[in-house]
Amino acid sequence: MIKLNLNGKDHEFDAPGEMPLLWALRDVAGLTGTKYGCGMALCGACTVQVDGQPTRACVTPLAAVAGKQVVTIEAIAAQPAGKAVQEAWRKLDVVQCGYCQSGQIMAASALLSGNRNPSDADIDTAMSGNLCRCATYVRIRAAIHEAARSLA
Repeated sequence: MIKLNLNGKDHEFDAPGEMPLLWALRDVAGLTGTKYGCGMALCGACTVQVDGQPTRACVTPLAAVAGKQVVTIEAIAAQPAGKAVQEAWRKLDVVQCGYCQSGQIMAASALLSGNRNPSDADIDTAMSGNLCRCATYVRIRAAIHEAARSLA
């Protein structure tokens, strides 16, 4: 049994420790908001937060998060930065196809949790590992700035 705090609740996974966190979330816990993209931590679609840090769930073994706090897109609105980011995403109509957006939101909210006034360079650095095939990068950056203003 692997124990962790998942979205604010203690959780036990009866799964192999080497199972990627992504599959534990989707297949064992039934939380399908975290997406499979590349399986190699290159695209960011599978981004979750582990102890507040953006983490690629596709390459993170379940055993590596034992005893830690894992937050997924399903619960990010419970955090002030997460709620602000989701509201800004809707306000600025960021989403096009939407596939990458849960990972984008998880990375953006982690950024704003630690930096309430990011520069464009800060945003570019924090979001650099999250790819969007629809190229909504300009709207993503604008939404992060909008969320930061709402948190000020």
